[in-house]
Formats: sequence, structure tokens, C-alpha cells
Amino acid sequence: MHIIKPSFGILMTAILLFAPYSFSQSHEAKRVFILHSYENNHVCGKPQSMGVQRALLQAGYGIDDLVLASYAMDSKRKNNTPDLLAEQAEIALKKILEFKPDVLVTLDDNAFRTVGLKLVNTDIQIVFSGMNNIPERYNEITKWMNTTNNPGYNITGVYEKIHFATAVKVQKNIQPGMKKILIISDNSPTGKALIRQVRMELDNDNIPVKPEFYITDSWEDYQQKIDEINKSDIDTLYPIALRLHDKSGKTYTGAEILKWTGEHSKKPSIPLNFAFVKLGLLGGAGVDFESMGKQAGNLVVKILSGETAATIPIEEAERYALVFNLKRAKKLGIEIPTDILMAADEVYK
Repeated sequence: MHIIKPSFGILMTAILLFAPYSFSQSHEAKRVFILHSYENNHVCGKPQSMGVQRALLQAGYGIDDLVLASYAMDSKRKNNTPDLLAEQAEIALKKILEFKPDVLVTLDDNAFRTVGLKLVNTDIQIVFSGMNNIPERYNEITKWMNTTNNPGYNITGVYEKIHFATAVKVQKNIQPGMKKILIISDNSPTGKALIRQVRMELDNDNIPVKPEFYITDSWEDYQQKIDEINKSDIDTLYPIALRLHDKSGKTYTGAEILKWTGEHSKKPSIPLNFAFVKLGLLGGAGVDFESMGKQAGNLVVKILSGETAATIPIEEAERYALVFNLKRAKKLGIEIPTDILMAADEVYK
């Protein structure tokens, strides 16, 4: 477990491993525990955690009135079997109960499903961020909400809407001749949830390209598929395979997979997370994970101010960011229209 000292300068500058709770012992201090499904510094987990902290800092919670702790379950890279995940869930649950948080924040589905759901109807208020499965699906496992508008229990949070339809429409403006897009995913719970979201958006929106799907858990198969795509009539990739295993059993996670994709794919790729663009993808419209974390952090602030999760509606991730990698665009021979570049949130050169 990490105890995080809030800083008004750089977020997460003081992270101490297994440190005593010595930063703020005031009886007025609020206690917030952030539980990561990921390993520390994961490309999806880190920005969400920073967003939560930013919301708390902006609400005025500083060193004298906030004790912030975190634990990384590392359930994507290392602890990714049912037994190892269950073991991590027990470790995390013990740390949370010892810490006695006013609010528990879970990042991604594994933390919510294996730990958050075990704390339904307890005194701990829970806020989730980055949930990929629709809330109703988890409600079938354990009753934890009445409706998304009126949860009724001790849990609320932010559902990770991926804005797939918007991303494709933006890409169509960059590639007017785009006819086919390949969505390539893994078969993990997160991968299945993302594919489910893509299909839901396809059902509800008229997307002007033909989608194709490919799902694999094999690193070698993924590499071979990218090589095949390079020689195919696929125009664009939507790579959301974030956990793959090679023949020796080694696990590859998002940063490694997407960096390799950017280096070896001859097709432009739309990012799920706008931070993926920095790893070498072309870019476009992607989920702003820090903004999503800040949304969840704002819900935490409401609870710390006296509201309860039971009365706070569940939200969808509101913001996507428009981000481009000009070096990658040049390599692909793609010229991004000036009006789109001018609207971009960030451009990497």
C-alpha cells in the first residue's frame, strides 16, 4: 500500500511504500483509498489516479485535511489468473479495512468486481472509475444499485464511455476514403467489455465504415495479424488488445503492445485512451482518462462534503480528447486537415 501526500505542486510526488499514517492525524482529516486494477504507472491507471487527486486538491483538500492511500493489484500483467486475482483481492480488502477510508475509489473493472462488490452495504462509500462493463451487468452478480440515476446503495461512479462512434467519424474526416476498420482486442474481461461497448455504439449510431473484429490472447498471433493487416484492404485499426501472452507465458500489457503496434503497423490507429498517441499511434478522438478520474474525484468530493453514494447518479465519462502524433502521420503519409489540428487538445511532433 502507498500513502500519498497531497501536493499543490506536482501530483504524486510523495509516494511512500508501507509508510505509517504520519502525514495528517487530525480527527478532521478525510481518508481516501485508491485501488488500482493495474500495476503502478499503468498508462490507464496513472492518469485516472492523478485526476482523482486533482479534483481533491481543487476542492481544497491538502496535507492537513486529507490522508490518501493506494494499492496496485497488478491484475493485468502479473496477477492475471483467477487464483492470483482472488489473492490480490484479499490483500487489497485487508489493507482497505485496516485503513478505514471514508471513500474507496476503484480503478477499472477488476478492482470493482473483486473488491468493491464485497463491500456493498458497508459503511465504506465507494466511487468507481473506468468501469468498462455496463453497471447493470455487475448488478446481476451482486445487487448494488437500484438504478443508475438513483443507486440506493453505497456505490456510485463513472462508467467508461469510449466514444467509439465519435472517434470513427473524426477519422473519416482525416481519411475520407476510409471504408474498413478493424477492431482488434483480447479476450480478457476488459477486452470483452470493450467489444461489447463497440457493438452497442454500432447498434445505436450510423458509422460510415465497415467494422471487422479480431480477438486474440496470443502475442505471436497479434503480431502476425498486424503483418497481415499491413497487406490488406483494412484502412484503419482500433487496437484495444491490452493484455496478451506469448508462448513462454510472458504477459504484455497496453504500453508494450501499443508501442510495438506503432512501430510495426503500416495502418493508422485510433486510440482508446488519448495517452496511447504518445506511444506511437496516429491519434484522433480518445477517452481522456485523467478527465474521467477527475469526474470520479468530483463524486468523491461530494461524498466527503456530506452526500452519500446512494443519492449520487452514476455518470458516463464525459470528455474525449483530440490528440495527434505528427511524426506518425508523416510516416504514414497522412496529412491531417488544418481545422482538425487547430481543434486538437494536444499535438505531438
